Formats: sequence, C-alpha cells, structure tokens
Amino acid sequence: MAAPSEGDTASLLPDLPGGPLQAYRARASFCWKELALFLEGEDMLRLKKSIFSALEDDPLFARSRGHELSLEKHRELTFLRCKRVLERALLRVEDMVRNPQSVLTLITCLGTYDWSLAQKCLLHLLVFGFAIYKSGSERHLEYLPKILNMEIFGCFAVTEVSHGSNAKAIRTTAHYDPATEEFILHSPDFEAAKFWVGNMGKTATHAVVFAQLYTPGGRCHGLHSFLVQIRNPKTLLPMPGVMVGDIGKKLGLNGVDNGFAMFHKVRIPRQALLNQTGDVTPEGTYVTPFKDAKQRFGESLNNLSIGRAIIVAMSVVNLKLAVSIALRFSATRRQFGPTDEEEVPVLEYQTQRWRLLPYLAAAYALDHFSKWLFLNLAEFQQGLMGTDRGTRQAELGREIHALVSGSKPLASWTAQRGIQECREACGGHGYLAVNRLGDLRNENDPNCTYEGDNNVLLQQTSGYLLGLLELRLQGGARLDSPLGTVDFLEAYPDILDQRFSRPSVAGCSESSVPLAAYEWLVCYLLRESVQKVNQEKRSGNSDFEARNNSQVYRCRSLALAFLELTVVRTFHEYVHQPSVPPPLRAVLQRLSALYALWSLNQHTALLYRGGYFSGEQAGKMIENAILDLCAQLKDDAVALVDVIAPPDFILDSPIGRADGELYKNLWTAVLQESQVLERASWWAEFSASKTHVESLKSRL
Repeated sequence: MAAPSEGDTASLLPDLPGGPLQAYRARASFCWKELALFLEGEDMLRLKKSIFSALEDDPLFARSRGHELSLEKHRELTFLRCKRVLERALLRVEDMVRNPQSVLTLITCLGTYDWSLAQKCLLHLLVFGFAIYKSGSERHLEYLPKILNMEIFGCFAVTEVSHGSNAKAIRTTAHYDPATEEFILHSPDFEAAKFWVGNMGKTATHAVVFAQLYTPGGRCHGLHSFLVQIRNPKTLLPMPGVMVGDIGKKLGLNGVDNGFAMFHKVRIPRQALLNQTGDVTPEGTYVTPFKDAKQRFGESLNNLSIGRAIIVAMSVVNLKLAVSIALRFSATRRQFGPTDEEEVPVLEYQTQRWRLLPYLAAAYALDHFSKWLFLNLAEFQQGLMGTDRGTRQAELGREIHALVSGSKPLASWTAQRGIQECREACGGHGYLAVNRLGDLRNENDPNCTYEGDNNVLLQQTSGYLLGLLELRLQGGARLDSPLGTVDFLEAYPDILDQRFSRPSVAGCSESSVPLAAYEWLVCYLLRESVQKVNQEKRSGNSDFEARNNSQVYRCRSLALAFLELTVVRTFHEYVHQPSVPPPLRAVLQRLSALYALWSLNQHTALLYRGGYFSGEQAGKMIENAILDLCAQLKDDAVALVDVIAPPDFILDSPIGRADGELYKNLWTAVLQESQVLERASWWAEFSASKTHVESLKSRL
C-alpha cells in the first residue's frame, strides 16, 4: 500500500488540540499518526472516520446530559438509531464480503459510541441475518433484502430459562406433520421458554429459533434452527400461539430489549427449517450431508463462534476506552510533589504506572489478537460456505473453536479487571457517571457470561489440548495445526526439561523470554491435567466425573495459559516483523514485553512449583523488568492513548478529553446536569410538612 500524502494523513488524523497533555506528547519517542496508520491501515482509518463523523453530525445521535431516559424511551431511541445506521448504509454488503475486517470495525465503532446500539445492529444484521444466509439455502435468500431494509427485524433464540451453556438439552420441540407439511413448534413449559434473547423483548418480528427436530415416529434428530415469525411487522402484535415479552431492566445495555418467548403448538411451513445441515422431505424423511451427528451439531451452532469472536473485540474496545480515560486523567491530575509548592502528575508515580500501563499493553496485544482471530474465523466460514470439507478445514475448525472459546474469557476478564483498576485510578472522579467508567464496567460485565459462561468455555479449550496430546501419545501423530498455535507441543518432553536462565533484568525485558516461559508453563499444566484426569479414572470415576474433578488448578489454568501464550506469541511476531517502521519498533516491542511479563507474573507460584524458576532472583527479575518497562513507557503513554482513543464526542468523558483541560471540562459537564444549582424539588413539600408537625406539637 502506498503511503498516504501529508494532506491525506491530516484529514484522516487531524492534529489534536493543545493544552496540558502537550507536555507528554512532546516527550513521546514516536509519531502517534504513524503508529495509527501502521496498525489500522488507511482504509480502516477512513472507515472509522466516516462512521464517527456520521454519528456526530446527525442530531439523532446527539449526547443528552442532565436526565435519564425511561426504559421505554431508551429502547425507542436505540431502535431509531439502529434504523438510521442501516438507512445510512455505513458499510455496504459488498464491502463486508470483500473485507471481513470492516464488519468488525463497524460493530466496534458503534460500540465505542454506545454498546446498546452496536448490540442491536449486530444481533439483527449479523447474528440473525448471517444465520439465515449461512444456515439456510436458496429458498431463504428472499429474506436478506428485507433484513437490510428493516422490513423485518430479527433475533437469535437459542437460550432457554433452564438451559444456556448446555445447548444440547434445549427443550423446545419441532414435530413434523407430513399431512400439512408443517412443523409444530412447542414450548412444553416455562423452563423451555426462550429467554435473554436480544431484540426479542419489543422489536423483533422474526426469530431464528433452535428446537429439537422430530420426524414422524417420534425420532429426534437433535437441535436445528427455524425461521419463525413471532410478531406482525405492521402492528408488532404477537402471532397466534406465540407469547412474547420483555424481561425487564438489566444492570446495563438497557437500550437492548432482551425478551422471552413461548410457543403453543405454533405451525410453521416445512420451508422454515434452515436446512444447510439437515432437511426434511415433504413425506417426513430426514436427510443430512453429515455422517457424524456431533459434526452436524457443531456446524449448527457455528454462529456462536462468530458471536464469541466479536465479544473478544468488544471487550478490547472497553479496555481501550477505559485506559484512554484513566491515562489522560493521570497525565493532568496533579497531587503532591517534592515540595509543597510543586505538584506532579499522578502518572509520574510508580504505583500509578504499574496499575495502568500493563492494561494499556494488554489493550494493544489483545486488539491485534482479536483482529487476527476474526480474520482467520472469516476465512474458515468462507470455506464452510463453499465445498471445502477437507481434513485441514476440519482441523482449522477445531483449532478456531478452541481459540474462540478461550479468548472470550481472557479478553472479557482482562477488560473487567482493567476497567475497575482505571475507575479506582481516577479516584472519586472515576465514580462520577458522566465520566463513563461506570457504564463501561456495567456494559462489559455481560461479556463474561453471554454466548457461553467463561468457565464453561475454558473446558472446550482444555479439552482440545488434552485430545491432541492423547492422539500424540497413542499413535505418534505430529502435533501441529493450521494456525500453528499448538506446534510447540511437538517438543513437549524437551520443553519440560528447560529451566529459566537469564542473567539480568535487561535480558528479561524482551518478549522472547516470557514466550519461552509460557511454552514451559502450558506443557507443565498439560502434563498435570492429564495426570489428574487419569488419576481420577483409576480411582473409579467416570469420564464425566474425571473431567469435572480436574478443572480447578489444572484444566482451567491450562486453557487460560494457552490463550495468554497465543496472544503473547501473535503480538511478539507482529511487532518483530521486518515491515515495522524503525521509529515504531522500540515502543511496540516494549508493549509486547510488558504484556507478556505482566501476564506471566500472575503464574509465578506455578513456575516455582514446577521447577522452572528457582531461587529468589528469578521472580525479582520479572518484577523489576515490569517496573523498568513501565518507566520506559511512561513518556509514551499519552501518545499511545492518542492512537487508540476515539474523538471526544465518541469517547464522551470529560476527564478523558483530548485537550487535557481536566477541571474546565469537568465543570462544564457538571453545569450541564439538570437542576444542578436548583433547590431540591421535594424540599417545599417536606418543609411544609415539617412546619405542620411543629404547629401540632405547639398545641399539645
């Protein structure tokens, strides 16, 4: 790609305003615009700018201060904004197909502004729409234009009241009636009601509903998806036999109307079955291209992998927003100093740097990983929609499933901890709602549980690793994978014999050092997990009990360590590639090393217990290297934030604005709150009541 001209760069990345942050910007070791261009590319920067500008220039998206919307108004506004986004065609379908990363950019840009809006668009356009496109066939293509112009509005209904993670046990049924060529959709009781379904509460007219498919004779063919009309598009009244409603207010994301639905013997045409993985003939015969029922089941739930990969990116965005706010605040908030007359920015304090800069490094590392993962997932999906059913495609599917299942917990938990640290690092000002950190915390929170509970998903990742090792031990098959994330396990026995040996702190401040330690750690935890599972089986426990009793301290830790290693490795390789411009190499490699060492430091006890570390110097070297890297990155922190922070209108945090005028912006925001200088509205009534009571007392 040719380098953009100076004029192009200025239009894509306008100069930031002067002010108190300028002192740190002047000390940066690199040009923030050059780093932004390298990380994003001109096309993605242009797309981001067009989305952000469209939102800022449209009065419908104006920020409102001083009053809270009612639940009903909040949902109405979010729906209208979703409609406007689709009307504006901020991203054309052909662009999505040509460059899948643009899809991720659209969702994350909308979420940077408001996650309720992003979720509503995501659920309708990508989750619902893509499910029909991918799981259906030619007979379902007629619905795609209706989705794009919002003639119909959709949702994706898997979860039930009594079943979430265990999708196989879903109890909604679809019995085929050959006499009428219809399926009879039925919820046997409230426990089988579809629940937590985004968009279903008030606005969805259609749903992709998962149910157990039965053919005549009572044979169950497992979980399948059906396109079901649940409301009249003109009146939004429920269709006959459908009970549908809103589940009420949540801790956050209240612009999204999560709902429930129950079906009482609702008849839907045979063609409503999304028949990519299985179909029923008019006479009632079940046909499927899959010989393996497990493979067909996995294929039918493949949409969940897309959702989980997007949740990884959503979590990263929340972390990026939080560290942007906290670091700009820390660079302008002055407290104490060497003398009573001189106060210094709190970013100058070692503790503040140690609290925040590792999360800045995590935001960069996880951001690169989430894009890498999404693009590989998109390639896999394109293969599935074609005719590729080869061995490599199957291996790629298993590897991506393990990565997606483990990366959602890693990213959402890292963001959860990071947002809380940023909130506390901003003191009382971080607790003020107008500064947005509270909203970020609440809106990131569901990332830890929806599309699969984090702790349950980690079992998918550890199961993949244990299965690979078992195959290796049984038949001597090579341990490799299409994306190369497990190739290091080929040297499994040799890696376990390695020990930490690094003569100096400076030697530790390079991401290859924690990379080697992580490989040992994963091999150690893999061995420990296998031994624990086998011990449980020898004790007479079933496979189910053996797996269940091996999660804590073994399989769970194995899955997280493997994902941390994968993030460390992908970012390490990215920042050490020859194409990195020389002025950017030092800062990127410091970020890579800091994330790797900081993540590894959480496993110090295991490194000592397993014998990789010995003596107190090993642990001290890691800690001192972390502190040294934080000190080296301190002067670059504001410029690094400038690369990832959105425009002020989108960031919407007075203490995080680009001009750094902390107190001026805070004062303006406080004054915009309604009735801030007025007497409490309830005081007159209270005062009159108090006077009445005193009058009665005087008469007694």
